[in-house]
Amino acid sequence: MTLRTLAPDDKIGITISLNGRPVQVEVDTATTLLDLLRNHLALTGTKKGCDHGQCGACTVLIDGERMNSCLKLAVMMDGREITTIEGLAEGDELHPMQRAFIERDAFQCGYCTPGQICSAVALVEEGHAHSREQIRELMSGNICRCGAYPNIVDAIEDVMAERRGQFREAAE
Repeated sequence: MTLRTLAPDDKIGITISLNGRPVQVEVDTATTLLDLLRNHLALTGTKKGCDHGQCGACTVLIDGERMNSCLKLAVMMDGREITTIEGLAEGDELHPMQRAFIERDAFQCGYCTPGQICSAVALVEEGHAHSREQIRELMSGNICRCGAYPNIVDAIEDVMAERRGQFREAAE
């Protein structure tokens, strides 16, 4: 077997599930998932903040897990399921976390909001947060320069309480 060295401008075909739909695309080996989403697929809801994985503005869900898309190479996403802020709503019906962010006014400038919401969706699914302090700690990878943290935590608590209520109703 002969191994071939790839140059950064070599293209590789990948197939991903993007917001529930299969997408086939050719990307060069140096393209990040963030750049693929924004520049090649025109999904600009995911924001480029620090480009170093420190601010969380680029958070998306990869196979249901929250990850910084600026730190992931697109070629490594072959076969993976990617959900962006654009994929959370069901048609015109907002995701409960999107509704809670609006109801709680959990944003000011809105730049970090898509990453905050994607991270919050995964946080609720993970089930590790049981207090405001734990929510704050588990959301610490998502920075809001406007300081909307109290409202963000309120929105997450609302969704967690709503979900607990649904579990109680299902058990009865």
